[in-house]
Amino acid sequence: MVTVVIPAHNEEFLIGRSIEALHTAARALDEPYEVIVVDDASTDATATVAAQCGARVLSVHHRQIAAARNAGAAQAQGDLLVFVDADTQVTAAVFCAAVRAMRVGAVGGGSRARFDGPLPTYGRILEWLWLEIIQRFGHLASGCFLFCTRHSFETIGGFDQTLYAAEDVILSLRLKRLGRFVVLQEEVVTSGRNIRSHSAFELLRVIVGFARRGPRFFRTRHGLWYGRRRDDPDPPD
Repeated sequence: MVTVVIPAHNEEFLIGRSIEALHTAARALDEPYEVIVVDDASTDATATVAAQCGARVLSVHHRQIAAARNAGAAQAQGDLLVFVDADTQVTAAVFCAAVRAMRVGAVGGGSRARFDGPLPTYGRILEWLWLEIIQRFGHLASGCFLFCTRHSFETIGGFDQTLYAAEDVILSLRLKRLGRFVVLQEEVVTSGRNIRSHSAFELLRVIVGFARRGPRFFRTRHGLWYGRRRDDPDPPD
């Protein structure tokens, strides 16, 4: 069985589309699956929308993505885990490729990802740096789409809950030490709203902080992920 875990905080406008895309993708598999939405301290209708779309909803109050993901994994029934962000569109091609990779021996992996909609020039530069330099040569998964076997996840202790970001990078590195880690060529599409909502200076400050201090930089909350953000104002069709 495959368990999809979606951490979510105030995602009522986007999560419905993401769940429906996952249902379509998962139905291409010849095995059962479940979708768990971890509603992390939302103040909007995230939980209601997720339940209406057929997800199992788990309510927590961590306001931390690593802790939310771990909470969802703890409730999973599947032997394969897929972690998807609430603003990410997953296709059948990438979903099936991830499951096939694990079924033939991969301990985990991820996919390439591109941002939706228009981006400022500095956003396109950052996207290129991530896809073509950091991800390609560092062999890291995109945080919006990660997967691993349940056994591997439990062996490494799940996501690092001392971090408020970059937990996906640490998970990738730890999984790579266990065995074969794959980065799929198939892509998912994720929201570029964080880039559109922040200036080049704000993004540069985070990049420099991470470059200087490594994961320790993310042991406190930063506004890029935990501050106010510009959400899509239009509800799903």
